[in-house]
Parts: sequence; C-alpha cells; structure tokens
Amino acid sequence: MEPFVSRDEMIALLSDLVRIYSPYFREKDAVEYTYAWLKKNDLPAELHHFSEDKITRFHGANVIGRLSGDEKGPTVLLNGHLDTVEICEGWTKDPLGAELIGDRMYGVGALDMKAGCAAMLLALRAFAKSAKRFCGSVVYALVSDEEGPYGLGTDALIRDGLTDGVDVAIVLEPSSAFTDNAFPTLCLGARGGWKYTVTVRGKASHGATPEKGINAVSEAAKIVLEIEKSELRGHERLGPGSICVLEFHGGGYPLSVPDVASFSVFRHTTLGETKDDIRREVEEAISRAGIRGEALMAFREAPNEGCDGFEAYVVPPDDPYAVSFKESASSVTGKPVSISYFNSLGDFNYLATRAKLPTLIFGPSGGNYHSPDEYVEVESTLQTANALYHFLERILCEQKERGEEKRWEHYTL
Repeated sequence: MEPFVSRDEMIALLSDLVRIYSPYFREKDAVEYTYAWLKKNDLPAELHHFSEDKITRFHGANVIGRLSGDEKGPTVLLNGHLDTVEICEGWTKDPLGAELIGDRMYGVGALDMKAGCAAMLLALRAFAKSAKRFCGSVVYALVSDEEGPYGLGTDALIRDGLTDGVDVAIVLEPSSAFTDNAFPTLCLGARGGWKYTVTVRGKASHGATPEKGINAVSEAAKIVLEIEKSELRGHERLGPGSICVLEFHGGGYPLSVPDVASFSVFRHTTLGETKDDIRREVEEAISRAGIRGEALMAFREAPNEGCDGFEAYVVPPDDPYAVSFKESASSVTGKPVSISYFNSLGDFNYLATRAKLPTLIFGPSGGNYHSPDEYVEVESTLQTANALYHFLERILCEQKERGEEKRWEHYTL
C-alpha cells in the first residue's frame, strides 16, 4: 500500500522531539514545540493548562486539538505523552542525540513514546490534508506527566470533561516493544495496580538487650516474606498480578532496637482485583507472619480519588473498533497483526476504566525503554503513522462515501 507519511518526514520530526529534554514535570519545551508544530501545519491546537497543588505542586499543560467533520459520526481520541523518564546511567550513545544507525534511532524517550507522538502528528497532518469531507471527529491530546506517579495530564483531560462524547481511544505507546512481540502488535488491555506502604511499630530497647524490645525491622521483614507468598489470581488474557517490594526503611540509631520500620509495595493487579482485595491480602499476610507489635497498611496518598491507582481492563477482540484497526494495520504492513496485553499500566488504564472507552494500544517496535541506549525502529514508526491514517480514513471517510449508517457500539467494562 502506498504510504501516506514519508520516511524523511518521520526522521526529521522524531529527531526534533528526541533532542528535546523532557522528563516528567519538566516537559514544557516539548509541549511548546508540539503546539508550534501543529500551528505551523495549520492544525487546530490549544494549550490545556492544569495544576495539582495537594502533593506534587505541578502546574503543567497538554496540547489538544480537534478535527471536526461535516456530519455526525464516531469521535476518535488519539493520546500520547510528551514526557520521558530521567536519563539513567550506562548510555553509550548521546541520550539526546537522536543518532540514527541503520533503522534504529537512539535517544531517551525515542521509543517511549516520542515515536508514537511523531506518528500521531504526521498521521493527523496527512488526514487533514486529504479528508476534505468526513463524518465524526478526531480529538488529539499530547499530554504531560504520564511517566510521573499520577498521570496528571490525562487525569486532567478526564476531570475537565475533554473525553466526554468520545467513542474510542487510540494510544500510540510502543505495543510491540511493551509485549516483546514482533511488529505489528495491537494491545487490547493492560494490568492495573496500586502502591501501598506497611508501617510496623515495635518497642525500642538497648541493642545489648534486644529481648527487651520488639524489633520493628525484623517484624516487617516477616511480613514482606509472607506477602510475597500470597496466591495471586489469574486471568485468561492478562495473566496473574504481581508483587514488587520497592523500598524498606527502619532503624539507624546506634545500639538501639528499631521501634519503627516500613516498606512499600507496588501490586500489579489483574482484571477483577480491587483495592479491597489487596487490603485483605496484606491483612492475611500480617496474620500469617505472627508478628509482635502493630502493623498498619495504607495506600499511597493521591491528588484525587481518580488517580490513586490504575484498574486493569480488557477490550473484547470482536469490538468493532479493534477489528477495524487490526484490519488497517494489516493492510498497511502486509502482515498479520498479533493481539496481546500489556503487563503494566499507563494513561490507557485511565481512558479505559475512568472514561469508559474501548482503548487500543498500538505503536512501534524497539528496545531498552526506561533503560540505557533506548531505541526505536523507524520503519515500524512510519508504519504506525500510516496504519493510524488508514484507520481514520476508513471509519470517518469511507463510511460517509458509502452513505452507511453503521452503528458503533459504545464500550462498557
């Protein structure tokens, strides 16, 4: 199939984005570049400002816009994040160099997910130029703070009603890389998760007579071991959840039995698991540990109820949008599209479970995301853009040309 977006265009735009340092909470330059790019290319663009003053004190902005057709039809939301993780140790390439070696472009965020953002922008430009008349609309949001602890950019979209009236969400995260599958891969769901902390209170005593005290560090360690033995529920598509101990703190005073210790856990969840399930799991582990002293479990504090954690979700394989996108991706790539599910979480969870949208994850291949020498494969990024263009053209233009009144069912969990 003849591509709608060229390789040279993709390399130029992606290089510009990769060279902009934009770790979460510091993505202002990437936001401004993207806003200016949209304006330069005659595409609608606004800055959607938001603030969070309870925990992070972060004031940020998303870049949003809408292309509206001349008749009623589906509303498609395109979502991508402009922020990256921090630059880690161990890079052998310039993390902001956008170095191209063969088909691989290296740089922090090249894969996760500036390639997806570049694909979205170029597909939008191609669609706006070619689709003189279409039904429905395309809403696009390039957001801040996906990599941060609360996903504040997409959280603000939902809280401010910018996802109202949308029928389907396409998130251009690197689905092939996330799932370690060959490109093209379409993700139809993801696990969820919550972070919690357990605090153990014991009794201080002199280190020479530990029997007179209750060592909070030792007691907390017993609980950790029991939590890690917890039996986890499985799911036919998402698999089981997982338990990861992130931090352990306690003690530190010379020759004193520690009277307080704490540890934090991130608990990935599968479909159907709730915060109440996690709380029961921890309480049962504390009981099995048979500790002396007291233990208190608490979920992390969050700016608002909506972003205290992430619920798992699954889109049915026969969802009409999923079927249509799969066919578009196959037409563009000339390859069968595999269906998979992401084992971690992101803004797609918010869109699926809070905005109640069928949320599809589709993006390029590459490697080393959140790691040294992160790279994206340019050809897969180009094909991502063309698959998105084909999908938009198919559901917004071809339906109008045929005069069909095809009904797209709204998604519910």
